[in-house]
Amino acid sequence: MTSDVVWRPNAEIISNSNLVAFMERHGIGNYAELQQKAELEPEWFWEAILENIDFQAPYKELRDERRGPEFTSWCIGGKANIAQNCLARHKHTPIWESDAIVYEKEDGSTQTWTYQRLSDEVDALANGLREIGCSRGDVIGLYLPNLPEAFAAFLATAKIGAIVLPLFSGFGAAALTDRLKDAGASAIITVDGTIRRGRLVEMKSVVDEVATNLPQLERVIVLKRAICAGVETYDRDYNYDELIAKGTGASHIEETNADDPLMLMYTSGTTGKPKGTVHTHVGFLAKLILDMGLMLDLKSTDRLLWISDMGWLVGPLIAVGATNSGATTLIVEGGPDFPDAGRMWRLIDEHQISFLGLAPTIARSFMKADGAGVEDRKLSSLRVLVSTGEAWTADAWNWVFDKVCRRRIPILNYSGGTEVGGGILVGTVLHAMKPCAFTTAIPGMQADIVDETGKSVPDNVVGELVLRGSSMGLSRSLWQDDHRYLESYWQDFPGLWRQGDWAVRDDEGFWFILGRSDDTLKIAGKRTGPAEIEGLLAGTGMVAEAAVIGIPHSVKGQSVGCVVVLMPDCSWNKDLMDVLEAAVVEGLGAPYRPSFILPVADLPKTRNMKVMRRMVRAACLRENPGDTSSLINPEAVEEIKDAVKNAGLTKIING
Repeated sequence: MTSDVVWRPNAEIISNSNLVAFMERHGIGNYAELQQKAELEPEWFWEAILENIDFQAPYKELRDERRGPEFTSWCIGGKANIAQNCLARHKHTPIWESDAIVYEKEDGSTQTWTYQRLSDEVDALANGLREIGCSRGDVIGLYLPNLPEAFAAFLATAKIGAIVLPLFSGFGAAALTDRLKDAGASAIITVDGTIRRGRLVEMKSVVDEVATNLPQLERVIVLKRAICAGVETYDRDYNYDELIAKGTGASHIEETNADDPLMLMYTSGTTGKPKGTVHTHVGFLAKLILDMGLMLDLKSTDRLLWISDMGWLVGPLIAVGATNSGATTLIVEGGPDFPDAGRMWRLIDEHQISFLGLAPTIARSFMKADGAGVEDRKLSSLRVLVSTGEAWTADAWNWVFDKVCRRRIPILNYSGGTEVGGGILVGTVLHAMKPCAFTTAIPGMQADIVDETGKSVPDNVVGELVLRGSSMGLSRSLWQDDHRYLESYWQDFPGLWRQGDWAVRDDEGFWFILGRSDDTLKIAGKRTGPAEIEGLLAGTGMVAEAAVIGIPHSVKGQSVGCVVVLMPDCSWNKDLMDVLEAAVVEGLGAPYRPSFILPVADLPKTRNMKVMRRMVRAACLRENPGDTSSLINPEAVEEIKDAVKNAGLTKIING
């Protein structure tokens, strides 16, 4: 943590913000007053958010907590469908003819869909889905790469009242089978293949392998991009293009209950079984109106770039949040650094991106590449940078603020998760900014930091991040598993939602996330988040990435283990090890002297580039890593095991 404020909004930024417009509309004098009113009068607050939603029929009761806060239902008696709010509401407005999606392939070619074009595609696909027997309540998987059709498939599925099941485009057959089977999916929309880093990746063949052994999967809709030869065709298959050709014309929006399931979003568990979170039409939409529209200040005039797969929460967050706001989204085939290392910086300038999403891990990868030409780009179109996915290290945060933001625009830190349907902590354009910090808890979330008994802790004391009640965006449960839902989120602190993050609030009101509480180290009786130690290692300028874990120790209970990826110009030797070891000791004291520091080529990461420390620990201790299907690089787990063995660390690590 640092006490230095490095950015403050000017009067123009404040006066033009969505938050100020919201507060003025509701007679609120300042942000502190809004926060207080939201805490004391939650009904008023959520109804103020709901004013921005087009209901098909008005709700009669805001919320029903008869089953307890864990199972709160919202907008009882109301009817609402996301498709109405992301597309139909823009008809007869200037947004209708503006760009909804700009798509750039790896070869640099582009195509553009206006809101009307997107709406026509959604109508045609919705009609086609109905034609082949898909209907309200069915679960439809989306196994698609970054394509305009992924947005269309999401909204078309919602339009007919079916339930969207987003699936990571890199999943293999086993991971797909687990999720499709658990969800009871009867249909899936996929593509013959995609291009990643210049290489063909087949996807339909993976679905075929799954469908052969999953009779419930009765319909496979295939978008053929003519990049895969010899794709097999089965009786269950439907051609996407033929389907939408037959389905031209307006499609009616299914009248869904406001709190009907919209989406099943699976998140990895520490055990082998992924957890299916349940998000509803009104819950997900209201949360994104709050988070993206108010807190992150997304406007209809923005051009947004936030590279993420539809299979992670950020994908649906953009598909719904950006279209509801009327903004333009740049979708790109592939990643931020291919075919040219500085692709992201080029995309910002060429497409005049104003709203950029960037994960700390991506930032560190650019640092490792010496910026990849960032200083040669203007980046003058940017007005907001949003960060999510994991805790920052100070060196990476400051690098982004200097090189990307040019110290003129804010980094809006945003943290929550799949289960929350968005964020708990956030930065805003109204608040001053400190490196790595969150400036506020999102109103209506009832966020707090507590000790092991559930009691609120004072400022500057580390504790567990919790919610003191239900939020409209929370998962309604886990899909057909209420017991696991309660066990995972509500049982540790009765009546409180346990987020699973260590957090601290300083005496100026800034919040900091210190890593997952499941990753917590307890050294000589003191709890410490791994991010604090990782920051010390990165601060030497010699470490590109680090994962710090706790390993058994006969005296201290646990000792520190460090697995690191070095900067390209650094070679491993005893002198370097001594420098890194000294950085930890000088920062936290002798009890934190690492038992080992192990250099590796890569750390296991999810598709949205979050480092999975529990899998690093499992690899070091040769334990079951749990669900690994979310990893973009599962080979990294085996490589760490080999590195431990080759370095002769097995005895040290196992105590």
